[in-house]
Amino acid sequence: MRELPSTHFTVLLDPARRLAAATAVNVDGSALVDVPRGDDWHLDPRVPADEQAGPELYARNDLDRGHLVRRRDPVWGEAATAARANRETFAYPNAAPQASAFNQGESLWVGLEDHVLGYAQAWRLRVSVLTGPVLAPDDPVYRGVALPRRFWKVAAWVADEPGPGGAAPLAARLRATAFVLDQSSLLGPVATRRALEAGGPPPLGPFRTYQVPVADVAVLTGVDLGPLPAADVLEPVVPTTTEHRWRLLRDASDVDLGTRPV
Repeated sequence: MRELPSTHFTVLLDPARRLAAATAVNVDGSALVDVPRGDDWHLDPRVPADEQAGPELYARNDLDRGHLVRRRDPVWGEAATAARANRETFAYPNAAPQASAFNQGESLWVGLEDHVLGYAQAWRLRVSVLTGPVLAPDDPVYRGVALPRRFWKVAAWVADEPGPGGAAPLAARLRATAFVLDQSSLLGPVATRRALEAGGPPPLGPFRTYQVPVADVAVLTGVDLGPLPAADVLEPVVPTTTEHRWRLLRDASDVDLGTRPV
């Protein structure tokens, strides 16, 4: 693994897959600033070019360069610092191939990130967000890169625990919640294999978004999430990644972030 520290975030790059295994960003909801987007995608000079999926993966097809650390999340603090963070999010190790409908869906991947960021801004919280693809061994290969079929996100924050009956708040408590975003049907194994063998782009189709137990993300990815499974705002469960108990999301109102801060 290659650890790539950046301004307010870090990317953990899997050089064999040429994609990030995980990313982590700290968001200060009280200090976010607006910075012009720009679109200067670039290879990270700290690692060899053949260890990162570059522009050739995204050319002439319907795959988006999906930010893992969302561009706006680390853009806070002094103007120069925020501008540097904005620019660093456009390094290719922070991108993952996502079907365009998946990445651009306001009520799904982008909409979910807006919801978490809006929560941080509304309550002036500091939120840590971990994001990555699920790097499965049987992911379909396209242009030499195995395309992830699922993505995960875990958000963690500290908020005061409300006292009983409107009493003064109790001690602050760590909270966390997790999501899985599934583009498997966009990259279905049979249809995808046929399309890729014929030299065409991956086929498109519907996709799904779930709120899931944090412990299930740890099982699904093999990532050590430390104290976060125990801080889950959902009811504690035995980690199994059994999908029948995953909470299917249709819009932001379906997201459960637990009791709001006081």
